[in-house]
Amino acid sequence: MITDWDTFLWPYNEAVNELKVKFRALRQSFLTKGEHSPIEFVVGRVKTVDSIKEKMQRRVISPDVIETDMQDIAGIRIMCQFVDDIYRVVDLLHARDDLEVVEERDYIQNAKPSGYRSYHMVVAYTVYLSEGAKRLLAEIQIRTLAMNFWATVEHTLNYKYQGGYPEDISERLKRTAEAAYQLDEEMSSIRNEVKEAQKIFTKNKGKEKS
Repeated sequence: MITDWDTFLWPYNEAVNELKVKFRALRQSFLTKGEHSPIEFVVGRVKTVDSIKEKMQRRVISPDVIETDMQDIAGIRIMCQFVDDIYRVVDLLHARDDLEVVEERDYIQNAKPSGYRSYHMVVAYTVYLSEGAKRLLAEIQIRTLAMNFWATVEHTLNYKYQGGYPEDISERLKRTAEAAYQLDEEMSSIRNEVKEAQKIFTKNKGKEKS
């Protein structure tokens, strides 16, 4: 049984911090070159001890295999403007040599029954500790802003209903999920105009500072 949670979770905190810095730097590299960045912003978190214990009990995960069977102790969320950007980010992550993609699930093309959409990747990432290198798993969720808004609301409601939504709430969630996806589809249809407007805005903003 894990007794020192601070020591156990420290590498995961380090992994989240390092990955956030790297992905934010990737975003900046596009912007510095005056290009559209497929990454809008990046957030991350490490599961709380209570959340880990609850999942261990619910999924019947032994402490001996927690590092391999619980893939989302370290979590990164990458937000994008357009659906196409999500797949661009997926390609960028596959091309990196500082992490290894070990599993991925496309909930955009194959939405969950609830209506949930997102692209999930589980990656193996190495952090360097005083005792040497440690390879651990982290989950990366890639979604649009509209998908994230819906998922945040659904996650909040889940605390109240514990997944057992009344039929009318369930149907409304499905309809709003579809509406959010339709919004993404419409935005994708005008993405070239949006990207051009962003370039002009960035260029003019730079002139204002000079």
